[in-house]
Amino acid sequence: MTIAIFIPKTTLREDPRFRDMVRGLASCDLYEIASLEALRSGTDVILSIGGDGTYLSAAEIAARAGIPLLGVNFGRLGFLSDCPPEKVAPALLSGRFVLEGREVLQSVVDGGEPRFALNEIAVTRIGAAMLGVDVTVDGEPLPTYWADGLLVATSSGSTAYSLSVGGPICTPDSQVLIVAPIAPHNLNVRPLIVPASTRIGLSLRSRNAEVMLTHDTRTASVDRGTRLDISLAQFSLKRVRLPETNFIGALRSKLFWGEDVRNESI
Repeated sequence: MTIAIFIPKTTLREDPRFRDMVRGLASCDLYEIASLEALRSGTDVILSIGGDGTYLSAAEIAARAGIPLLGVNFGRLGFLSDCPPEKVAPALLSGRFVLEGREVLQSVVDGGEPRFALNEIAVTRIGAAMLGVDVTVDGEPLPTYWADGLLVATSSGSTAYSLSVGGPICTPDSQVLIVAPIAPHNLNVRPLIVPASTRIGLSLRSRNAEVMLTHDTRTASVDRGTRLDISLAQFSLKRVRLPETNFIGALRSKLFWGEDVRNESI
């Protein structure tokens, strides 16, 4: 088995758990990558070593290459990177894992080259001025959102930025996109769920010259007159998951879904 290791935090190489994991995979061909171009032909799986932020950085590489991605948790929350390092070798060498598809977003900015995100694409104000976002859904205009910003999220991203702005929780296999304003100044706007096949257009209005554009963990400033066309990418992410883990279990154990003293066993 040929395994690529994505480990941007170099100090983790000295972590005893990482070293034990590597020893457990001694029968495999291991090598490190930092970009899509570094992938070798015939690679069977990519290991993302770190937390959920690292996983999001590795996701574009894995999705574009069509290679399964396993998140090995050396971070804090571990919602996407949910595999403990000591379980990596037993799972991979025995084939005891599940592959699940996760949809990927694509944005085209002013007709340029596409950019990709697993969780969400967001536009947010840089200065003090409120941001106006004109949104179209398959060409049909919505009322202008006046807010700190707006995001478009996948079902995977429903438990990320979208959750923090009041968006709904969607199971990962839900074929939907979420359009959610960030700190809106309208009392009568709510997050909107649309089919995953929807093409979403964003046009920006601001008194500031630039607006922040974010694709998961990657940010860039763009001109306030920028136009974005957002849709699903032509490829998806192959996510490696251990059989004993699942989305509902992660909601309960990681995000404390339903925590209530009345739900405790007596």
